[in-house]
Amino acid sequence: MINKLMDPIGKLMGLRYKSHPWHGVEIGNKAPEILTCYIEMVPTDTVKYEVDKKSGYLKLDRPQKYSNVVPALYGFIPQTFSSNKVAQFANEKTGRTDIKGDNDPVDICVLTEKEIAHGDILVQARPIGGFRMIDGNEADDKIVAVLHNDTIYNQYKDINELPENVIERLKHYFLTYKDLPGKEIDVEITHVYGVEEAHEVINLSLEDYTNKFENLDSFLSNV
Repeated sequence: MINKLMDPIGKLMGLRYKSHPWHGVEIGNKAPEILTCYIEMVPTDTVKYEVDKKSGYLKLDRPQKYSNVVPALYGFIPQTFSSNKVAQFANEKTGRTDIKGDNDPVDICVLTEKEIAHGDILVQARPIGGFRMIDGNEADDKIVAVLHNDTIYNQYKDINELPENVIERLKHYFLTYKDLPGKEIDVEITHVYGVEEAHEVINLSLEDYTNKFENLDSFLSNV
């Protein structure tokens, strides 16, 4: 997918300023099979980091209240957006009518046997499936991927080939990482889906992104 924001003024700005990881990073011409992803957190993190959507800098979101840690590299897919098309797809798959997009880029967790020390990095990843997570009435899909050419995980082509304990560990994290004392969390995973459906979710989120930010490149050219 061509990133209009990087052509040509974005490229010139990128020589001097850090590219915004959501809007200024190209996901690659092999998407959705191979993606460039932005990683916010790694398994050794004991606090939750996330990108500040306005500035593009990584910020401390909150300390984790409990001892659960993310069991994979965790971040998002640039140039994606969970809005009407992603929500419609979730409604079709769940038989519901009330699901909306969460208005965020699509999350991704990347499995690797390598120990990576910190986030705020870009990696190449190959999606193999995902979790249809519904947070309240919002679609909050979690794409599951493997690090491209990883020594161990590169053998897996679809999520159903993963060891069951790997899937259960990921599910447990996503169902509990928002837990806070005294606060009820309305989160569920309705489906674990394979690589083809993951590609469809990604493609729909790319369309949602285009629909949301189609005038952003024109705005930047007039800055």
